[in-house]
Amino acid sequence: MSATTAKILEEISKLSVMELAGLIKDLEEKFGVSAAAPVAAVATVPVTSAQAAAPAEEKNEFKITLKESGADKIKVIKALRTVSTLSLGAAKEAVENVPFVVAEAASKEDAQKIKKTLEEAGAKVELS
Repeated sequence: MSATTAKILEEISKLSVMELAGLIKDLEEKFGVSAAAPVAAVATVPVTSAQAAAPAEEKNEFKITLKESGADKIKVIKALRTVSTLSLGAAKEAVENVPFVVAEAASKEDAQKIKKTLEEAGAKVELS
């Protein structure tokens, strides 16, 4: 690793999670790239009748994304703090910089509770 790269990594390690997320977003926009892992193309395979009859697996983990903060941002900030471990400043920054990922792998029950709490505060939330 070069000295320049080591210096950059040292500076990045000092950033908060919110600052790092903003940096990643800025880098994606500046260079026209995505930090998401590339997905390999999948060959199509004919579906047999036994496979078609099998029920689809129910999703167990959900990504919760705050899409819009709504008209009353203060209520959404308070609600976000109750469903996460964010500090007041981090919650305020998250509400002002939507979309914001509230949780990456929440259980179905937790995801529904978080979504309900945030929506009651006026936010728009997406589960994926």
